[in-house]
Amino acid sequence: MSVVIEFNNVTKRYPLYHHIGSGIKELIFHPRRAFNLLKGRSYLAIEDINFQIRKGESVALIGRNGAGKSTSLGLVAGVLKPTTGEVTVVGRVASMLELGGGFHPELTGRENIQLNATLLGLRRKELKARIDKIIEFSELGEFIDEPIRVYSSGMLAKLGFSVISQVSPDILIIDEVLAVGDISFQRKCIETINEFKKKGVTILFVSHNLTDIEKVCDRVIWIENHRLKMTGDAQEVLKAYKIAMA
Repeated sequence: MSVVIEFNNVTKRYPLYHHIGSGIKELIFHPRRAFNLLKGRSYLAIEDINFQIRKGESVALIGRNGAGKSTSLGLVAGVLKPTTGEVTVVGRVASMLELGGGFHPELTGRENIQLNATLLGLRRKELKARIDKIIEFSELGEFIDEPIRVYSSGMLAKLGFSVISQVSPDILIIDEVLAVGDISFQRKCIETINEFKKKGVTILFVSHNLTDIEKVCDRVIWIENHRLKMTGDAQEVLKAYKIAMA
């Protein structure tokens, strides 16, 4: 199978801008000292990460909060750029990186479906043919024509996943979406993800629910303290991870 996602010595830093104690006075009278306080301050999200994901694989990213999982997903989705190193992604990516991401709060659920489906590559004719299935999948009922600013987190997850269910990505990225919503909807999402797997879609999955990972993923990448800790068979890596977290 061909490689569709590759991280080659990838590091991502975010600049930090600290408050200068004397404020504008410090900037005016001691500009060099003020500049030095700011210069070079950054937060290290991931450091020197290397891995490959092949077409059709289902891979989970695991690690503690702040380890660098969501940053890694953002790099794959193309919404972030690495500070150093190279990220290579081959194929069309559909992603759910945060609840409500890409939605407009003043638009209705139906209008947001139309907007997001278009952004994910569905043509008008395709959308017209699939929108009823998308709405049915969402289980939102009469709320589908209400502005999404009134939606709960579970409703937002349903709306986002309903759009994903009817697109045809090469790579599907899911970040903690199954942490919200009722049990029956979570089960339906797992079934949908497994249907994507059968079609050969590459899955990149982040969840703190190890049971969900076992249901979906064949391989696991473990990031610890911003660096790659372990990668391999899902059962093997999850066993080591559980021992480390105990």
